[in-house]
Amino acid sequence: MDILTLFVVVPVLTIIGLLFTKDYKGARTVSMVGMLVQLVMAFNLVYQYLAERSAGNVAEMVFMKSLSWFPSLNIFYTVGVDGIAVAMILLTSVVVIAGIFASWEVKDLTKEFFVSLILLAGGVFGFFISLDLFTMFVFYEIAVIPMYLLIGLWGSGPKEYSAMKLTLMLMGGSAFLLVGLLGIYFNSNADGGALTWNLLEIAKVHIPIEAQRIFFPLTFVGFGILGALFPFHTWSPDGHASAPTAVSMLHAGVLMKLGGYGAFRVAMYLMPEAANEMGWIFIILTTISVVYGAFGAIWQKDLKYINAYSSVSHCGLVLFAILMSTKTSMDGAILQMISHGLMTALFFALIGMIYGRTHTRMIDKMGGLMKIWPFLSVIYVIAGLASLGLPGLSGFAAEMTIFVGAFQNTGMFYRLATVIAVSAIVITAVYILRVVGILLLGPLKNEEFEHYKDATWFEKVSTVTLVVAIMAVGMAPLWLSNMIMDSLTPIITRLSAVI
Repeated sequence: MDILTLFVVVPVLTIIGLLFTKDYKGARTVSMVGMLVQLVMAFNLVYQYLAERSAGNVAEMVFMKSLSWFPSLNIFYTVGVDGIAVAMILLTSVVVIAGIFASWEVKDLTKEFFVSLILLAGGVFGFFISLDLFTMFVFYEIAVIPMYLLIGLWGSGPKEYSAMKLTLMLMGGSAFLLVGLLGIYFNSNADGGALTWNLLEIAKVHIPIEAQRIFFPLTFVGFGILGALFPFHTWSPDGHASAPTAVSMLHAGVLMKLGGYGAFRVAMYLMPEAANEMGWIFIILTTISVVYGAFGAIWQKDLKYINAYSSVSHCGLVLFAILMSTKTSMDGAILQMISHGLMTALFFALIGMIYGRTHTRMIDKMGGLMKIWPFLSVIYVIAGLASLGLPGLSGFAAEMTIFVGAFQNTGMFYRLATVIAVSAIVITAVYILRVVGILLLGPLKNEEFEHYKDATWFEKVSTVTLVVAIMAVGMAPLWLSNMIMDSLTPIITRLSAVI
């Protein structure tokens, strides 16, 4: 069996193992073992990819495998990865194992919870390794659908409303996406060949500009809805607020990255002329996302809503950087996906741990937590500093790369949009420092909080894993950036050819 297919097989085997567990202890142990194996596989994949790269053997895609699935429609199970996909697989593996430890105390329908969680993770892994658009869409749906159950059954607050709103919005995005993918498929023989779903084969074909003008916006919006593209972002705050801790971690840390990844891998790469012609429309929308999300976070008093609106801003920055279409900005977009995935997963993990002790997420009801829970408080400060872009942490490396790359565009429109987007850094500092000041410093507002202990061992494993990853990306981003840069070359080449 090839190395990439194992990333789909291991979650399936883990789910099968979960079916034979008898209590919550067995379910969480099986889940932990399965996802630890997945994490080891991810590190091995990075090692093998870097070895191939050092030997000069890295083509556009490596470790490729193709098996016929539906021959009549030319649908294949085709997998392969480049440096970008490898980085996203590593991110997913880290966030998933942190989510497992953050869910260590889930005792209500534990088996079903972990089955749904790992099914979501398996869909994400399958999406990142797929090179066949039909197969990619199937894995996309596998990743999205479990969210309804995870929020509707194990969530809090208006969970049924939030689960339904999230599902309907994302299914609406899937409808746009399916039409866009079908449009690409039926124009994949524009140069006289056979119809194909293969992404690399379609990239060799010139899709007529008339078709691109129709299917580029449908595909970009379809993926963009999952990436919290304005004005289709409204599902995100409600969904995050009602989701259980690990689900928020995976949703914001991993699932939303499918939107950014698909937008550049499919929409931008396969329809470059329309991307160049219509990109200004989406640059406006993403600039609004960046600033609006940051301002939205300032006015929130619920910790989860603050982080949810922050995610709208940071994910908007990903799409913004992709649309700027320079090699540096796209490199920054991938770094931002990784950085945001790590730090937002850390934020949601911490919020869940604080809520589990205080039974509230309202910041005006808390204060002085640094005095009683120093470990959780210090980790929260680190997450906040990463979010506002402190040098040495992942946020700085990602955002600086984005803004430098975006400013390489010489047009006044692009530079004005960049200046407006840069203002979000100041806004982010306002709400991060405000929350840290209210939540952690000052007098203790509720003496009952003293009865609860600081982080447990499994909470420390979950949070420290993410902190180490954030610091690793922030202090040594070059190896990751170089790996991404190499894989961006064919995309940038296609985009540059039509400018």
